[in-house]
Amino acid sequence: MAKRKRITLQDLRINSYAAEGKSIGTMEDGKVVFVENVIPGDVVDVYITKNKKSFAEGRMARLVSPSPLRVTPFCTHFGVCGGCKWQMLPYENQLLYKQQQVADQMRRIGHVTLPEIEPIAGSERTTFYRNKLEFTFSNKRYRTVEELSELGDKEVPQEQGLGFHAPGLFDKVVPVHYCHLQSEPSNKILNTLRKYTEEHSLPYYDFRAHTGYMRNVTIRVATTGEVLVNLVLHEDDEGSRTPMLEFLLQAVPEISTLCYTINPKWNDSIYDLEVHTFFGAGYITEKLENFTFNISPKSFFQTNTTQAENLYRITRDFAGLTGNEVLYDLYCGTGSIGIFCSQNAKKIIGIEVIDQAIADAKLNAEQNNIGHAHFFAGDVAAICTDDFFAQHGKPDVIITDPPRAGMSEKLVQQLLKMRAPKIVYVSCNPATQARDLALMAEVYTITRMRPVDMFPHTHHIENVVLLSLIES
Repeated sequence: MAKRKRITLQDLRINSYAAEGKSIGTMEDGKVVFVENVIPGDVVDVYITKNKKSFAEGRMARLVSPSPLRVTPFCTHFGVCGGCKWQMLPYENQLLYKQQQVADQMRRIGHVTLPEIEPIAGSERTTFYRNKLEFTFSNKRYRTVEELSELGDKEVPQEQGLGFHAPGLFDKVVPVHYCHLQSEPSNKILNTLRKYTEEHSLPYYDFRAHTGYMRNVTIRVATTGEVLVNLVLHEDDEGSRTPMLEFLLQAVPEISTLCYTINPKWNDSIYDLEVHTFFGAGYITEKLENFTFNISPKSFFQTNTTQAENLYRITRDFAGLTGNEVLYDLYCGTGSIGIFCSQNAKKIIGIEVIDQAIADAKLNAEQNNIGHAHFFAGDVAAICTDDFFAQHGKPDVIITDPPRAGMSEKLVQQLLKMRAPKIVYVSCNPATQARDLALMAEVYTITRMRPVDMFPHTHHIENVVLLSLIES
């Protein structure tokens, strides 16, 4: 079969930002082209990857003329590891485009009537803001197009790598030696493990053959200064494991808790596996305002602690609690939002489908001496029955914080039946949020909206919406 000829557009001017990290250029015939890794004002040559009748998609082949907005990326791994894709764009412009993205998706997907969107809440820290990172060991190091070109017809030597998965490739890893996302001792831990495993010839995981010893390492660095490390290994080899963990503790004394997990499965999830504590308490402590939270290797917690405080303050402000309300916290996770709002509510009802998260939520409430918070594991629609309301009270305010997929239509219909006077919808995906808001438009009106940037230098954006019940 003949190889399809690659279409290349030359000297395409990028005019505006679209969404999800893509920008827009327009061909001479008026067709729109969505291009990744470019910014408005760039002139680029583009490889076309998808060519439809009304639009095309592509990626930059060559930067012909840079936008006047462009700045020099601060990370040596920029453009290869797949993270922090907006480093070449000044932060104030990132915020501008993120606010635009929220407005566009609300109008285009939701077709809802909007109030004036409040100014986006930017992150005080734009580097070293993450409290959690996961790095992967792979026996196949990712090679750039330039590296492969230099090899020519030579066989590509197999080398292992410790870092982040290469974009779109499940089995190859981009080696990372210094990451600007997490404060020290994160990089020190990463490079200590790299050096030790290389010197002791510990094999990295092969994602295709399901062999090897080293799989993942998760590092959590709290604002309290405490550090948790969970090393995930493919096999239970005490002879290799103990010397490595002892060396890591000696080389990085900043570690507060060191854990390990044996994962013999094909997938990387550890939620059904036992985590073993090698050193320390098995958890670290994080703070939001005056509230403390125990964070273990399996715990969910907002990965930008400082900005999570701002997100929760905005949520609490939108809720407008006076101390007399029953607050329902849906998708409550480990209870962080409900606990954060607890001083202004009469009662907190948290509901979450994950049993372990509810167990953590109960412990967090107890640790913060919050006796009026009650947490339940299960599906919201199944739990929120008339009998449940009779026992615990109907909600005066609902806070819902679903995953990127948004709320199920079943849950939306349940919310419409519950008819709480106010709903605060916290979303990490404005597109699915807009879809859900459209389903609720006959019963609720949008009275406030404010985007929040949790992840600088990425296209991800949170959005907080206040819904008020339309009086019948």
